[in-house]
Amino acid sequence: MRFVVPREELLKPLNLVAGVVERRHTMPVLANVMVQLEAGQLSLTGSDGEVELIGRVLLAEPGEEGAITVPARKLVDICKSLPERSEVEFRVEQQRVVMKSGRSRFTLSSLPASEFPSIEEAATGQMVSLGQGQLKSLLDQTSFAMAQQDVRYYLNGMLWEMREGSFRVVATDGHRLAMATLEGGAASVKDRQLILPRKGVVELNRLLISEAEDIHLLVGDAYLRATTMEFTFTSKLVDGRFPDYQRVIPRNTDKEVLADRDEFKAALSRTAILSNEKYHGVRLKFQDNELTITANNPEQEEAVEILSVVYGYEPLEVGFNVSYLLDVMSVIKGDTVKLSLSDSNSSALLEDAADPAALYVVMPMRL
Repeated sequence: MRFVVPREELLKPLNLVAGVVERRHTMPVLANVMVQLEAGQLSLTGSDGEVELIGRVLLAEPGEEGAITVPARKLVDICKSLPERSEVEFRVEQQRVVMKSGRSRFTLSSLPASEFPSIEEAATGQMVSLGQGQLKSLLDQTSFAMAQQDVRYYLNGMLWEMREGSFRVVATDGHRLAMATLEGGAASVKDRQLILPRKGVVELNRLLISEAEDIHLLVGDAYLRATTMEFTFTSKLVDGRFPDYQRVIPRNTDKEVLADRDEFKAALSRTAILSNEKYHGVRLKFQDNELTITANNPEQEEAVEILSVVYGYEPLEVGFNVSYLLDVMSVIKGDTVKLSLSDSNSSALLEDAADPAALYVVMPMRL
């Protein structure tokens, strides 16, 4: 096996693929990237056994075909350290990999490509095509609400719900919920729900860099495969039942608040400084077009912020985790945020006042 490739053309897919490689691996070969040359196309594959990513480079010269696996981290570090606009010669000599660039030479250990596990082909399933920018927007608006290492393993991921003419994603950790919907985003599909694991969501979102181009999704029974011109991404799906998110969304709120998003976010950020480091609670008091935000901590310190808002109901006081509110403020893009409330013991519904395509639910705290 032998080929020559410009450093930049090798480094771009290599950085993406190496992100999938699991540092704490159970199989030595999973610390490696599989390098394969076939018909003039160079493929780089990284996997952790659950998520697999294949990046592709079309070579100017065909080279000698073959396949080998090499340590991912070392390969990335070597390529990053080489001079810009340099060329890399890659060849296999007696099951060791030799890389040359200019007057630099590196010899790396390898493992046979036959040992590299391949995630099962998702050969059958539904095909859905979306704009990369559309999918990235959905993931950006909701991924922060996914659980991390929750014993309810189905929460450690994101629900994708496809219906005729609608593509919806939902994430929750049991304390807050984020939902975003793309209307007209899944034409001619059967109704389908799937749970993409957290790592799958994070890695796929990292790959969506060509916003104007489409991404093609093949949804199988146990796998999701996403394909573009530059990469093929495959992830196992979570085998579980996602909670009925519709029951969590407040339907009978009778109080509405309109606030300037930037002012609200800045005030929350300042009060968060003196909130309890363990619980991050803040108290929101609404009355006569005014919002008072208060935070206290065990050191008897206090922060108070007063904002002008649109609110014309009886006074209402409710506590929230300030981190959850800040997460929502960070993904809402409009100038005005709308809060829908009923009482101090009920969840709040937050939305961009100008764009109802995404909504957020935050449970109250007792303070």
